[in-house]
Amino acid sequence: MKRFLVVVLAAGLIAALAAGSGLSAGNVIKLKYGHVERIEDPQNLFAERFAERTKELTEGRVIIEIYPNAQLGQVAELIDGVQFGSVDMGHHVFASLGQVHKDMPLFGLPYLFRDAVHGLKATNPEASPLMAKLNEEMARQASMRVIGCYTRGFRHLSANFPVYSPDDLKGKKIRGVPLPMWTTLLKGMGAIPIPVAISEVPTALITGLIVGQENPLGTMWAAKLYETQSHIMLTGHMMDLLPVFVNEAAWNKIPEGDRALVSQAIKETSDYTLAWSEEQDGEYMRLFKEKGVTIIGEQDGLNNEAFKEAVLKQVREDFPEWAGYVDELQKL
Repeated sequence: MKRFLVVVLAAGLIAALAAGSGLSAGNVIKLKYGHVERIEDPQNLFAERFAERTKELTEGRVIIEIYPNAQLGQVAELIDGVQFGSVDMGHHVFASLGQVHKDMPLFGLPYLFRDAVHGLKATNPEASPLMAKLNEEMARQASMRVIGCYTRGFRHLSANFPVYSPDDLKGKKIRGVPLPMWTTLLKGMGAIPIPVAISEVPTALITGLIVGQENPLGTMWAAKLYETQSHIMLTGHMMDLLPVFVNEAAWNKIPEGDRALVSQAIKETSDYTLAWSEEQDGEYMRLFKEKGVTIIGEQDGLNNEAFKEAVLKQVREDFPEWAGYVDELQKL
C-alpha cells in the first residue's frame, strides 16, 4: 500500500511539474501568456489568434494558454513574471519594458513613425538593426526578448468636452498609462497626467478623478467610454505597438524548428493586426457617432501640428539620450 501511494504521489508531482510554466508534457510545450486587457478587447483577439496559429503550425507541439484581464498580474507584475519565469509570455506597450531595459520604451515615443508599416518594421528584430541590438541586450540582462508586435493602429484622445489645441487641456486631468512615457506625452499636450490602470478608467471617469483619456478607438469602444465621454479627438499621437515578449529560458525550451514556426505565427498575426486596425477605425467612428459621441478631426479645426510640436518639445526635454536612436529609426 505504501509503495502504491509513493507511485501515485510521484506521478502527481511529475504531472504538476509538466503543467507548470514553460515545461513540456511529452512532446507538448505549454506556455502561459498574460495580458491586462478585457476579453472583449482587440488585444485578446490578437493573442488568441496568435495562439491558434501557433498550435496549427506546430501541429500541437506548442500550446499557448491565454490569461487576459490581468489574471497573471497588472503590468509591473506581468513583466516581473516573464523576467523571472513564473509567466512564459505576454504583451503590453514598449514603455512597460523600461522596467527591464532602459532604452526599450523609445519604440513607443509619440510622433515617431510615419505610418503603421514603418512602425512594425522598426520594431521587428529581423528587420530593424536597432531593435535587434536592444533585444539581445534585454535577453542577456533580463532573460526575456521581444519576438514580434501587434498594432491597434494609432491612439487618440477622448474627453467630456471638445479639444482643438493644447490650450484646451490646460488644468485638465487626463488619464495616462502609469509609465513615464505617458507623463511626458500628456504634459506636452498641456494636460495634468493622472496615472490610472486601464481596468479603473471607467470608474475614474464616473467619479471625476479624470475628465479624459487616450487609447485606440477599439479599446475605447470595448470599455464603453461612450457612456462617460462626449468627444473623441483624432490626434493620432502615438502608434499603439504591443510587443510580444517571452522568457528566454521558456523560448529556448522550444526546439529550433518550432521556434521558427512560432515566429512565423507572430509575423502572420502582426500582419493581421495591421489590416484589422486599418479596417476597424472607420467602423468604430461610425459606432461612436451612433452613440452620440462627437468626433473631431483636422477638418473640424483640430490643430494636430500644435500637439505634435508641443509633445516633441517635451520628449526632447525628458529623453535627450534618445535623440540618435530616433534619427536612426526615422531613416529606416
